[in-house]
Amino acid sequence: MTIREELVARERAWLGRYAVCSADTKGREKPMQPCPYRTEFQRDRDRILHCKSFRRLKFKTQVFISPEGDHYRTRLTHTLEVSQVARTLARCLHLNEDLTEAIALGHDLGHTPFGHCGERTLNRLTNGNFRHNEQSLRVVETLEGGEGLNLTWEVRDGIVHHSGEEKPATLEGECVARADRIAYINHDIDDAIRAGVLREFELPHELIRVLGETHGQRINTMISDVITQSRDQPHLRMSPAIQAATDDLRDFLFKNVYLDAWREEEESRCDHLLSTLFSYYMDHPAQMPMEYVQISYRDGTERAVTDFLACMTDRYAMRTYQQLFMPVSFPVL
Repeated sequence: MTIREELVARERAWLGRYAVCSADTKGREKPMQPCPYRTEFQRDRDRILHCKSFRRLKFKTQVFISPEGDHYRTRLTHTLEVSQVARTLARCLHLNEDLTEAIALGHDLGHTPFGHCGERTLNRLTNGNFRHNEQSLRVVETLEGGEGLNLTWEVRDGIVHHSGEEKPATLEGECVARADRIAYINHDIDDAIRAGVLREFELPHELIRVLGETHGQRINTMISDVITQSRDQPHLRMSPAIQAATDDLRDFLFKNVYLDAWREEEESRCDHLLSTLFSYYMDHPAQMPMEYVQISYRDGTERAVTDFLACMTDRYAMRTYQQLFMPVSFPVL
C-alpha cells in the first residue's frame, strides 16, 4: 500500500457516516495522477496554502482598515482562526478534517480590499453581481495562476457556500460556515474593544450570561454546543438558546461596529478610492497587468477590472490610487 492508501484506510476506519472520505470525492475538472503521499483533500489544502491569493490575505482588511496595531486581525488571521474552529468541529464530529481545512483556508481568497466595504462597492459598481464567496470560487477555478487550482468538487462547493442562503453539500462545508461566524463574532468584539469602539461593559449582559464573560468562554460555548447538538446528525446545528444568543450578538455587532456612524467617513473614502480606480481601468484596460488584459478580451472589461480590484490588498489599492491621481514632487537637482 502507498502512504495515500494507508491514509484512506485510516479515514474509512475513523470517519462517521455523514463524512466524506477522500477516495469518494467527485473529482476535479481536470483529472490528475494520484499523489502517493497525500489524499486528494490534503493536496487541495496544500495548493491553497501555497498560492499567491492566500499570501495576499495578510494585507486585506478584516474590520479595521490598514490597522497600525500589531494585534488587529487581518483577513489572513481570520482565515486561520476559522480553520482552527472548523477543524475542531470536524475532529469531534468524526468528519474529514483535511477537507474541512482546505475549505476553510480557501473560503475568503476572493475577498476585496477594505473588507465588506470593498465588497459593497464592487457589488454596486457591477449592478449587484459581486459577492466575495463567488469571487473566491472564481479565484480557485480560473484566476489563480491563470488557470485556477483544479481543486476537488467538495472543496469548491464548500468555498462558494460558506456564506449565503444555500447550504454546503457536505458537513465539512457546514463546519466552515459555522466556524466563520463563530470566529468573526468573537474576534471582531475583541478588536473593537482594543480599538476603543466598544467597551467591555457595553456588551449585552443577557447575552454574555448565556455565552460567557470572556472571549475564550464565548468561543468554547459556541463550539461545545455545536458538537453536542450535531453528533450523528445530517446537519450541524445549535441549541435554540445558544443559537438565539449568537444571532443577537451578531446583530449587536452590526449595529455597533460594522454599520455604526464612526465608520461612515472611513468607508466613504474606501468607496471613493475603489470607485475611482474602477472608472479609470474601465477607460484604460490596457494599463492593467497582462493577465487581466487577457481576461478583458475573453470575458469583457468589467469582468477583468472587477477581478483586478478584488485581488488587490489594501496597501496596493492605496498605492495604485496615489500613483495615478496624487501629484509627485518635482525632484531637486
